[in-house]
Formats: sequence, structure tokens, C-alpha cells
Amino acid sequence: MSNMSALALIGVLSILCQWSAWRLKIPAILPLLLVGMAVGPGFGWLQPDAVFGDVLFPLVSLSVAIILFEGSLTLKMEEIRGHGRMVTHLVSIGMLVTWLAIALAAFLLMDFGWEMAALFGALVVVTGPTVIMPMLRSVRPKSNIANILRWEGIIIDPIGALLAVLVYEFIVASQGAGFLHAMQAFAITIGVGFALGYAAGKVLGMALNKGWLPHYLKNVATLAAVLGVFALSNALQHESGLLTVTVMGMVMANTRNLHLEDILEFKETLSVLLISGLFIILAARLDVDAFSQLGLPAVILLAIIIFVVRPLSVWISAIGTRLDVKEKVLLSWIAPRGIVAAAVSALFALKLQQAGWSEAELLVPLVFLVILSTVVLQSLTAKPLAHALKLREPPAQGFLVFGANATARQIAKSLKEHDLPVLLADTNWENIKQARMENLPVYFGNPTSEHAENNMDLTGIGRVLILSPYKQLNPVVALHFMDWFDSERIYGLPNNEHDAPARNQLSESYRERLKLFGKGVTFSKLASLTFQGAQMKTTAITESFSFQDYQERYGNRAIPMFAVDERKHCHVFTSDHTFEPKPGWQIVALITAEEISEQQAVKQNRDKEDS
Repeated sequence: MSNMSALALIGVLSILCQWSAWRLKIPAILPLLLVGMAVGPGFGWLQPDAVFGDVLFPLVSLSVAIILFEGSLTLKMEEIRGHGRMVTHLVSIGMLVTWLAIALAAFLLMDFGWEMAALFGALVVVTGPTVIMPMLRSVRPKSNIANILRWEGIIIDPIGALLAVLVYEFIVASQGAGFLHAMQAFAITIGVGFALGYAAGKVLGMALNKGWLPHYLKNVATLAAVLGVFALSNALQHESGLLTVTVMGMVMANTRNLHLEDILEFKETLSVLLISGLFIILAARLDVDAFSQLGLPAVILLAIIIFVVRPLSVWISAIGTRLDVKEKVLLSWIAPRGIVAAAVSALFALKLQQAGWSEAELLVPLVFLVILSTVVLQSLTAKPLAHALKLREPPAQGFLVFGANATARQIAKSLKEHDLPVLLADTNWENIKQARMENLPVYFGNPTSEHAENNMDLTGIGRVLILSPYKQLNPVVALHFMDWFDSERIYGLPNNEHDAPARNQLSESYRERLKLFGKGVTFSKLASLTFQGAQMKTTAITESFSFQDYQERYGNRAIPMFAVDERKHCHVFTSDHTFEPKPGWQIVALITAEEISEQQAVKQNRDKEDS
């Protein structure tokens, strides 16, 4: 196969793997690694060393630098303290317990030296949001368990990567040197990494904050800065670049008033092809014979990681928390490894093999064995286990509301009063700020982004209300969440665009969802009524006051939106709804300002008569 054909194959397979993961709702790393192994050692179609030659090593190095920088951009120190004692313990005490226990097991079982055992232990402490989030959507564990696992994955991703980098730096510094010389080289590496990373993060953050770069250059300039700082750091001190870019990302993540949403979104676009291609290349380089060389000790090590080390870490971390035994059992079972472990292990193995470490050739197959085994095994068994432990959430009744404008906030507050989980998402900061002041849960940013996928808390959320004026973004949000929830649970408002040219009209699949709150109800109409003083009101349906009586009483001065039945299930009014409110149900509607005024006048007259 020619080099051009090989590059084209990598690109096509990358997209096919991402598409397969999307359709099957599984972590993308699984098809990427399996396909890479198939086209590489399996069929022999792709030989990365022959295709890339001397460029392979720098390509992998730069790709891993981008992965570590992006991961560290999500680490905000306040978040470590802000998500409960269990999360704090898992990413500190629990991580150290996991590292030391796995390192000891690898040292005893795999005939590794202490250096390689410590590096392997550091590589597999990381779970990561890219593998945790699809699993949580499938398993639907109780909200406290879901939040612990989600935030553990997000926070431990950069911390674990930093640990692995530090262990690797120490191994490199100590190679062929006495203890004092090794400590001196390690100290210089740490000094360069932290000093240059801090300075670069501050300078780039200032450039972005003060508008020194035009908007269209911000993303590309950030990428170029990361690659440049990585190369400069390596030039100043051998192998210090990965530490530098990790620190650089952490500094930017914790810089006040620095908005990184655009950069994170750009990274997502870049990673689909670049990082997907990287994993196919890494998997294609695997030596199948190396797996057979691992033998029974690797299987025993894997069992220890899953059945001993993770439970030990969870039980120690849970000291002083209110978690019961069943919750700790489920937390002990769910800990799949992901992108950071795969990418960083491959790079370190490459470098260590070049430096003469013969043990390094077993590092990648061992890490990949842990990744594939934990992802497959836990994906298949986590849901039945959660069900057996009675730790699954019931079918989600809550709402993700796209839009945090005045109308959306009124509706969200009314839903919240009926104990329904609600989350408002908007790209408008003023709307989000106002929603926060009204004590409503919010997400600031594009809800279709990867950042949103990893950071939005959708526990208890099973439906989407699109209540925003963003005509271009509304269909994107609807189509995106049709892949998460059943399409019948996505609701939108029409835009009065039937007279628009055909090329500007919405897709049929989205138009079918534009039935929210009944015929003739548009976002403009709701916004206008809200501006005029319309308010949300809940009315009980009784034997003496039927829904038909309700309609006759209010007529066009009320827009029924939701019906809450006796079991507290919420039904959404649409232009083709099939339910009929019965006695014992409650109707939640937007009442016009005129009706509100009349009701207030009647109440005042009654009060006067009573007095």
C-alpha cells in the first residue's frame, strides 16, 4: 500500500470508528483500537513505521502534547474541592493508593524493574470522561454515584497524566546516573516544566484576555503556542516538554475571567481526525506476539487491578463519607481506562525503547489489555450490577431546557416546583447569570459540544425543551440530543418559516419535533406574552372541574404546557398529544397578563367583602 493510500485509509477509518461509536453509544477508543489492531498486525494493511519513518516519533510526541494540554485545560482547582469529600479523596488518596498498589503488583508479577512498574501504575490510574460518560448514560446510576464517577473522571484525567509524566521524567533523569545526579536532572526538569509552563500559560492567557489576537486566530495561535512551547521546553531540558504543556494548560484553566469555550470546541474538531488517527496508528504498531508474551501473570495483574486495587482505593477514599456498602460496590466496579493511558503509554514506550529499556516493549500491550478489558467488561456488566444493587435511576422525567431567557426561566421554575430535575443551557452569559441569580441549575456554552457532554450534569434528565431564539442552533441541538434520548422526547417551537426558500428550511426530522405547547405557539409569541406580564400557574383538575371546564374557563388566555398526573409523571402538551387530563391531575400553563389582572381584581374584591 502506498503512503498516500495509507494516509487516506487512516482518515477514513478514523471517521468510521467515530461514527460507529456514536451509533452504538460506546466509547470511541474501543472501535479505534480494535480497527487499528485489525488493519495493522491483523491483516498487515497498515505499517506505520514504514509509512511515517522518522516522522512517527515527533508526530506521536506532538499529538500527546496536544492531548495533555487539552486535558489540563479542564482542571480547575476549585472543582477538586467543590464536588464533595469522596471525589477529593478519590483523586488524591485514592490515586496514590491505586498507583502504589498496581506498581507493587506489576513489580511482583511482570518481572518489571521498579521504574517500569511505577510507570505502568501511573499510566493506569486515569479513568477519563471520554469512557465514563457513555457508560453513565447507559447505566443511569443514582445521582450521587453518577456525579462521583463523572467528576472523578474529569479531574483525575490531568492529575493522573501529570503523575505519569513526573514518573517518566524521573526514569529518564536517573538512567545511567548516580542518585545525586539523577535527582539534580529531575529537579531541573521539574523546574523548567513548571517555570516555563507557568510563564507560557500566563502570557497566552493574557493575549487571549486582552484581545491581542483577532478571534479567527485565537484557536490556531493557541495550538501553535502549545507546539512551540513543547519544542522550546525540550530544547532547554531534555524530555521536559510534556510536563510544560500540562502545567501551561492548568495555569490557563485557573486564570480568572479567561473564557476557553472556543478553544475547547476547536480542540474537539481537531481531535476527531488527529487523535482518532493517532490511536489507529498506535494500535496498528502493536505486536500481537507481545500479547502472548504477557501470559498468565498479565491476567492475574488485570484481575488484581479490577477486583482488588479499585475496591481498596474506593473503600479507603470513602472513609468519613456517607456512602453505604452497595454504593461503594458499584463505585468499585466502574473504572474503565481511556485515552490518556493509551496515548501516553505508547509515547513513553517508544522513547524508552530508543533509550535501551527492553522492558518497555511490554508496556503498551499491557496497558492496552487493561483498557480493552475494563471498557468491554464494565460496559457489559455495570448496568446489570446497578440494577441488582437497586442503584439505577428510574426513567428520567427531567428536562434539559435550551435557552435561559425570561420565558425559559419561568417555565423551568414551574417545573422545579413540581420536583422535576431541570437544567438550563445557553450561550448567552447574561441569560445564564440571571438564571443563576434565580437559583436555577445552568450550563454556559453550546450543549452539543464535547465539553458539555463531559461537564453537563444530566442526572434525571430525559427530555429536551428547545426554548431559544437561535434559529440556526436550535436544529443542531435537537438533532444532537435525538441520539441521546428517544426522538419523541425532543420538543421545539416553530419559527414561522414556511414561506422561506427551500434551501433555508429545516430538515424534516427537526420539523416533526416543532409541536411544543400546541398549534400556533411560537417562541416569539411566548416571549411577547412573558414581556407583557404573563405568568406560570398550576391548576388542579377535579371531579367538579374537568379539563374541558378548564379550557372553557380560560380559553385563549392560557397556554397549557404540562400536565402532572397523580404519580407525579409529567406529560407535555403538543399539537398531537394523546393524553387526557383526569381528576387528580394538575395543569401547568402560561396565563396571560389580562387573566392575571382579572384574578387579582376578583381576589381584592373578595378580601374587601370579607373585611
